[in-house]
Amino acid sequence: MGSFPLPALIATLAVGLALVASPVASESSTPLRVVSFNLLHGGPSSGLWSDDGHLDERLRLVTRELSRLTPDIVALQESSISRGRNVAARLAGDLGLHWAHASATRRVSGLRPIDTLLVWAMNFEEGPAILSRWPIVEQEIYDLPRCAKFYDPRVVLRAAVDSPGGRLQVYSTHLAHDACQTRRLAEILRAHAGPLPALLMGDFNAPESAEWMQTLVREAGLVDAYRAANREASGATVWQRPGAPDPTVTRRVDYVFVVPGRQAATRVRDSRVVLSTPAQLANGTTLWPSDHYGVLADVVVDAREARH
Repeated sequence: MGSFPLPALIATLAVGLALVASPVASESSTPLRVVSFNLLHGGPSSGLWSDDGHLDERLRLVTRELSRLTPDIVALQESSISRGRNVAARLAGDLGLHWAHASATRRVSGLRPIDTLLVWAMNFEEGPAILSRWPIVEQEIYDLPRCAKFYDPRVVLRAAVDSPGGRLQVYSTHLAHDACQTRRLAEILRAHAGPLPALLMGDFNAPESAEWMQTLVREAGLVDAYRAANREASGATVWQRPGAPDPTVTRRVDYVFVVPGRQAATRVRDSRVVLSTPAQLANGTTLWPSDHYGVLADVVVDAREARH
């Protein structure tokens, strides 16, 4: 067997080391595809009179679109439960995802027996939900202040997701147009800050120009994923009339925010409006998935530092 030249040996070893090292480097960066979407539950009376704005048909549109988008995490708002139908569980089952739900309706009076009876009598409850491709290992519900309307409870759902890059904190919420709720929201985010970034998603019922929205973004150090990827586009998500033949959205109130982590770097690769295409019912009328459009964001988390 002939001798192997030293330069060729060095080159071969370098290539081999690169091949061994490259999978480790790629595994340290975790791409996440997330979607936030307000489903439009149909109203508290829908559990009694089945007047839910074609919810079953709209859920089929949502399932079809989410199947195509293949998100890793979905934050839902107005996710309803009635006897025989749990929207979050149904979507999770259809998409093969884990799920968690928080009921805002069970907090209307603040007295558990009364609220339980109310939910039973109405055959209806609703609140935010989180769907995840990876196991949800922890979940918690936070009540938000009722600074404007006492009988309009709002909550935040937190889910700890066991992602490939580490434990990820995910929040879904549906705020009233209320500055005091965002102050409490910022406190919750700070209390659970960790090495990895977190995701805050939801319907904030306010444009990005609102003073209290700007305060929340500034004080919590949030990155608005859609605005990071689209400097000028309006990104309107509301108010779509579900039966209108044409788009009617005028404002952007639905957001995907990235909450910086202490150690891992994050970048927004892309963000766009989704769930914004109608379908035709058998009777020829138009139906949109909701009165909101959804927001998708592709986020890359570099977790190398977080593992040290």
